[in-house]
Amino acid sequence: MFQYSYPRFEKGRVLKTEMLASVRDYPRSLVDVRYHEYSDGIITGAQVTVNERELTIAPGLIKHQGRLYVLEQQQHIEYDATGVETILKVRFYENGSDRDFERYTGEIVLEEEIDSNSEIELGRFKLKHGAVLRSEYVDFADLVTEYNTFHTIHIQHSGIGEATVSPFVFRWFARELFAQGASHPNPLDLSFGLMCLNEERIQRAAVLSYLSARFGHPYREMDNIKIHHSLERVLAENGGRRGKSGMQRSGPQRMLVD
Repeated sequence: MFQYSYPRFEKGRVLKTEMLASVRDYPRSLVDVRYHEYSDGIITGAQVTVNERELTIAPGLIKHQGRLYVLEQQQHIEYDATGVETILKVRFYENGSDRDFERYTGEIVLEEEIDSNSEIELGRFKLKHGAVLRSEYVDFADLVTEYNTFHTIHIQHSGIGEATVSPFVFRWFARELFAQGASHPNPLDLSFGLMCLNEERIQRAAVLSYLSARFGHPYREMDNIKIHHSLERVLAENGGRRGKSGMQRSGPQRMLVD
């Protein structure tokens, strides 16, 4: 049954183990219930700020194999220009238990590969020697520029039942969509754009259902890159300025094919 109980810490009363256990367990139980249906991935926070010589990871909450990991203070990690794709990730360890604690930790590292079973991505980049890494973007298409750009598109954000795309990507799409001011916008685009601006996160099933209805194809699974390509096509059909930003992109240009 549902219940509410909170210990009474009053002068003259005996401090019982049960009372302390109640204070200890209540916040964790509340968070566990809140995110019980959510997949592994970033739940909130853990945004990355790009500086000249280091990456700064903000406090956040991540779920991995059913456990909730909290980063309480921002962390810093230095990076180098290697010319190859480098992934910023959290690697999880089972550190064992003692009489007082059951311990599991997550270490933030930079490597060229990721193990999806024991690691969660926070972002990636491919930095050329002598270049400057950036996290400021020209437009929606620029989110996946190959070189010298910090990518968030591959990040798996926690969602109900399955991971979804970063809310940052959806908000950028919506802002660009409404900034275009198309004379005859598609009602589906307007509805989805407003949802992107208003919701904390967009569930994967929602964006896949939108793209299915928008382009008239059966519902099908897509990875994060294909979702970005499809949303880029939506912007292009609404009068987007794809390829006209005046900024030369590194790497080959793409053609979107339905």
